[in-house]
Amino acid sequence: MTVPAVRIELIESMDTSSFINALRRFIAIRGPVKHIRSDRGTNFVGAAKELQIFSNLDNNSVERYLNQQGYSENCMKCPDDEWPNEKKDRCLPKLVEFLSYTDDTIVAVFSSVSILCCLLTGLILGVFIHYQDTPIVKANNRNLSYLLLVSIMLSFLCVFLFLGRPVDVTCMLRVTSFGVIFSVAVSSLLAKSIMVCIAFKATKPGSPWRKWMGAKLPNFIICMFSLLQVIICISWLSISPPFQDKYTHSYQGKIIIQCNEGSVIGFYSVLGYMGLLAAVSFIIAFLAKTLPDSFNEAKYITFSMLVFCSVWIAMIPAYLSTKGKDMVSVEVFAILASSFVLLGCIFFPKCYIILFKPQLNTKTGLLENKG
Repeated sequence: MTVPAVRIELIESMDTSSFINALRRFIAIRGPVKHIRSDRGTNFVGAAKELQIFSNLDNNSVERYLNQQGYSENCMKCPDDEWPNEKKDRCLPKLVEFLSYTDDTIVAVFSSVSILCCLLTGLILGVFIHYQDTPIVKANNRNLSYLLLVSIMLSFLCVFLFLGRPVDVTCMLRVTSFGVIFSVAVSSLLAKSIMVCIAFKATKPGSPWRKWMGAKLPNFIICMFSLLQVIICISWLSISPPFQDKYTHSYQGKIIIQCNEGSVIGFYSVLGYMGLLAAVSFIIAFLAKTLPDSFNEAKYITFSMLVFCSVWIAMIPAYLSTKGKDMVSVEVFAILASSFVLLGCIFFPKCYIILFKPQLNTKTGLLENKG
């Protein structure tokens, strides 16, 4: 059964190449044609000559030439985890990229720095425990100091969750673990700052602030603010947890394996809450830094929170502009830098007095230093 039909093809111009392109589109949709009738237009005559040249070609010669040039008769698309070789005749596996313990020198640097800083934190903790009955340790709430040192030590160890090939478990633990640990550390500094203010207000006779002295208030502050971060992390993991993701088309010949945040809102909620705690601690410590210096560490807390916030604010644009192991390196650097800032600003001055200026680590020495 024959059915007449009319098809209209729009062409850019009346030259030979435009007609051949229109004919190719027609054949691609309707299939091969047996007969073509036309007038003696120059575009049709030129197209007839070019098509006649192709019709006279030997298929075997064409196939042999294409194979010599590296083209296959049957072209196939490589899988997402493979890419074609230079001759385009077979697929090769793509290189897998992540922060590897065996291939990346930066991993050895991060690991060494993390272990050394963790040992240094443990050494400072040992010094504080050994000199726990001295005035400088007792004056700065030694229980909060112990908790802060343990938090800093865990934050250094948290770096190892970011190294090596990521899996779903490590992806879920990365941000949530350092988020909770840092929240405990910053909450401890916030409690220290508040207790410094209360301690000097309570020195006045008959002051109502005396009832707030003791361990209950700082423990409540730490538990409350840390619990809020735990709730944020649990909500994030419940709604849209992080997972291992493979980026096969970001770079040619590479598969980037990294953690997908799952919920971007959850990721930035964790970072934003830490920033809020740091900002509140900075404000309170800044207001308390004018109090007498003998038992006052508010000025160290002020500086540490200022540097802490600066590190993480600078990290965000660097984090957004990188991908793969470079992005992970930015995160690890931010964790190491902010942890070391807390350790150095809060505890190095005290250790210097305890170990090298023991004459100042007495009530008399502190009062003389005040004067």
